[in-house]
Amino acid sequence: MLTIRSGIASEVALLQSLIREFAAFERLPVAITEDQLQQDGFGAEPKFRTLIAEYDGEPAGYALFFDSYSSFQGRCIFLEDLFVRPSLRGRNVGRALLAHVARSAQEANAFGLMFNVLDWNQGAIEFYKRIGAAFLNDWKTVCLSHKALHDLASEV
Repeated sequence: MLTIRSGIASEVALLQSLIREFAAFERLPVAITEDQLQQDGFGAEPKFRTLIAEYDGEPAGYALFFDSYSSFQGRCIFLEDLFVRPSLRGRNVGRALLAHVARSAQEANAFGLMFNVLDWNQGAIEFYKRIGAAFLNDWKTVCLSHKALHDLASEV
């Protein structure tokens, strides 16, 4: 049986474990600590929200999302992570997580739900196409971080 629920502060170790599994799948490094997750997700001013999926009582995946804003369209939700453990894919866990995030967006009167997908992740791309997501191929995701961020900030 599948259940979707909000993540809670006492599950930070589980959340970090799921994030590490997702990062391994995406072949990306992880620098986030449990302390950062605790503070940023469950502190006095949370920066993100999480949903935990459980299948037959075992953690199956998670969604991590936060409020965002478009100067052209207004409020939206940005989905940072949507991950389902490989052994539980094909059981509608990802769809259920995404539906719950979509409900959060609707309840917030957001115009939409924004997210990224890696260009090699064909399974996810096909899934998003099936549910009617629009691909903004004329947009490029840009990230200014680490040394480049430091160097630019030091100009002030």
